[in-house]
Parts: sequence; structure tokens; C-alpha cells
Amino acid sequence: MMTDESSERPLVPCTTRDVAMYFLRLGATGFGGPVALAGYMQRDLVEERRWFSKQEYLDGLALAQLAPGPLAAQLAIYFGWARGGAWGATVVGLAFVLPSFLMVLVLAALYVRFEGLTWMRGAFYGIGAAVIALMVRSVHKLAKLSLAKDRVLWGIAGVSALVTAWTESEMLAVFVAGGAIAMIAQRVRDRAPPAAAMLVWAPDWLLAGLAGPASGSTLWNLAWYFTEAGAFVFGSGLAIVPFLRTGVVERFGWLDDQQFLDAVAVAMITPGPVVITVAFIGFLVAGLGGAVVAALATFLPCWFFTVLPAPHYQRFARNTTLRAFVLGVTAAATGAIAGATFVLGRRAIGDPWTIVIALATLAVITRFKKVNEPMVIVATGVLGIALRALWPA
Repeated sequence: MMTDESSERPLVPCTTRDVAMYFLRLGATGFGGPVALAGYMQRDLVEERRWFSKQEYLDGLALAQLAPGPLAAQLAIYFGWARGGAWGATVVGLAFVLPSFLMVLVLAALYVRFEGLTWMRGAFYGIGAAVIALMVRSVHKLAKLSLAKDRVLWGIAGVSALVTAWTESEMLAVFVAGGAIAMIAQRVRDRAPPAAAMLVWAPDWLLAGLAGPASGSTLWNLAWYFTEAGAFVFGSGLAIVPFLRTGVVERFGWLDDQQFLDAVAVAMITPGPVVITVAFIGFLVAGLGGAVVAALATFLPCWFFTVLPAPHYQRFARNTTLRAFVLGVTAAATGAIAGATFVLGRRAIGDPWTIVIALATLAVITRFKKVNEPMVIVATGVLGIALRALWPA
């Protein structure tokens, strides 16, 4: 029988099916974002079920932080790989993403079908303000987790936040510069030498986005852009938000800021990985085909960046220079999320009522640590409907 070296407690054998069924349930019920989801995995898989050792969990978490892509999804894929190789990684990854993907499809179809209804616009009027508060809290959590008391990382995050807020776009050069600066700082500290270097039949409205049926070129653009998003975004799933806004709103003009904010809101109110917002965006742009293309393009790089290096992970896991580079990129991503929160907040919070909703939401989620975030979102949605009914825009 396997043994957890960190605690000398015997590990309980598990199969790929066991792990997949666990992540199917977590994907359907796990709220709170990537940090919370990683915490659930540690509690359930290491402490309670004892399917994995503490060291396996730490190795998976470190690999998920080192490689680009959404942290929670990559950690799930790593657990699948640890028990079932590439096939296990594939099955577990699909199990984790599938529940929230299906929920998002339903919400996206309703959004496209009934967007003009007053009650739906009212709901997103309230939810949009609440989401800004949730993003503020998430930025605070990410800063505590990834920046700690490192002045260099805080400086990188601050510059990234200012650049994102000023330009209203994410610049890849800032991320690379952040990684390089952190790497140089680490080398100075350690005085170490440089490291070696598809569409199915469905009603027309289900296959069309907000602008009607999409062309083949639009689907190709979706595929390439979301592949970039999955391949170049580090850390929390929220790190993808500023990157997506740059392309979805500014570069391609697929959505306006309000529609993009609604997509982020949907990701916040559904369980599973936050990055599933890509499926909602894809549906708004190109219907069901767009949702499938966007989701596959985003998660495939995540799969490759987890499964391919996993067997060789120990060779570079303790490379301090590489870790410093990743920390710098993560700091820049945290700053970009803060800047994107400011940009989106200017559009979501534009009158006294939305200010009250945002501040009240922030107060509630800060004061009551175990508050159910989806219930907060539902409450603010109902409040938004009532406010719009009493005082139409």
C-alpha cells in the first residue's frame, strides 16, 4: 500500500474513474474561484480521502503555477495524469470542465434568446456591480497569495495595473518584462549563474450569436485567439479576463463592455473553473459552435502544458531562476486583473444604486467569510430587476 511520506498515513488506492467522478462533482458544485477550488482538492483528496500524498499535491500545485493556463483546471488534470497517465488527464479534465460548460451553454442560449427582456437587463444591472466587488476581493486574495511581501513583485503588479487601466488593454510585453525583472532580481539575490536555457443540427437561434450566424473566418479567429489565451495566461482563471477583454472588445469588437462584463458575471455564478467564461463568450459570438471552439482552444494548451512536462517536472521544479520568472509573470497578471477591474468597474458602476450594490456586496463578502457567493449574485440580480422596474433607465 502507498504511504504519504509527509504524515506516514497510508494512502487509499484509487482509480482514474474514482478521480474523474470526484472532479465531475467538484465541477458541478465547487464555487469560489481557483484558490478555493485548489483548497477543496487539498482537503478532499489529501486530508480526507487520502488518495494523494501531500507531496503529490504540492508538486501538482507548483506545476500548475509554473505552466501557463488556469490553475484549478491544470491541477485537476495533474491529478488525472498521476493516476491514469495522459488518458487519465483527459478524462479528469473533461469531467471537471463539463458541468460548468453545460450550465454556461444554457445561460448563453437564454441570454441570446431573451436579451431584450427588461428583467434580464435588470438582473445584469445588479449583478454587474456585484461582480466588480467580487473581482476586487479576488485581486486582494491573489495579491496575498502570489505577491506576499516581495517589493519587486508588488512593483511589477502596480505597473501592470496602471498600464492596463491607462491603455484599457493587456500588453503581453508587460508580462514578459515582469518575468524578466523578477528573474534578474532573483539572480541578484542568489548570485546564481543563469539557468540553461464542429457544428451539430439545432434551431437557428442556438447556432447563432448576438449578431446572427457566424462565418467560418469568425470561428477560426475564435480558435486562434482563445488558443493564445490558454497558452499565455498564468495563474488564476481571472487572469484571463484582461487578456480576453483586449481581443473580444477592443481588437475584434465581438462584444461591447457590458456584454463582456455579463460574460464574467456568468462565470462567477456558475461552479467549476472561472475560465469557463470563454464558452459563454464563444456562444455570444458564434452560437454553439463558437462555445465549443472557444472552450477547446482554451483548455487544450492547458492539457499539453500539464501532461507533457509532468514526467520531467522534477528536473526543473526547483530551478529558482525559472520560478522567479513565473512569479514575475504572475505578479504582472495580478496587476492586470486589478487594472481590468478598474476598467470594467467604470462601466458597471455608473449611478448611486450600482455604487451601493457594489459597496454592500464587498462589505458582505469581506465580513462573512463563508457567505455563498452565488446567493449574493442571485440577490443582487433580483435587486437589479426591482430597481429597473421602479426606475427604468
